[in-house]
Amino acid sequence: MSRRKGASKGRRPAATSRPAAPGPAPLAPGAPCPCGLARYEDCCGRFHRGAAAPASAEELMRSRYAAFAVRDAAYLRRTWHPGTRPARLDLAGPSRWTGLEILATTGGSAFHSEGTVTFRAHWTDGDGRFGTQEERSRFVRVDGAWVYLDGAVA
Repeated sequence: MSRRKGASKGRRPAATSRPAAPGPAPLAPGAPCPCGLARYEDCCGRFHRGAAAPASAEELMRSRYAAFAVRDAAYLRRTWHPGTRPARLDLAGPSRWTGLEILATTGGSAFHSEGTVTFRAHWTDGDGRFGTQEERSRFVRVDGAWVYLDGAVA
């Protein structure tokens, strides 16, 4: 997933050599998952903690969106294809991810080795601007686990 740029659509700033933000932002017990499906600890939180692995490309997409929302750079790097993974991620800054819509999926199930997820992510920044970002992300399996390969921002 890419981060936003501009006031209505765009992408996030490229990974930089600046230090990563310190650890994930904690969520209150019982808080809803940023991906919108369930309580965080029962949804994407279990993937972030390493207690389970996403079983589909869509689950991985949702968990990566939630990792951006809680600023969990370690999870994002762990679930990024080694061939396309940036050396560092800069998740610092005033932007906040505020909602996720899954628009389409292809492949990406237990029976596939690759898949795509097209989504719309909503954001707001520290200046009160808000917008959306649409992306078609590609996922593949590496050693049986789903990983993010790359994405094209619409």
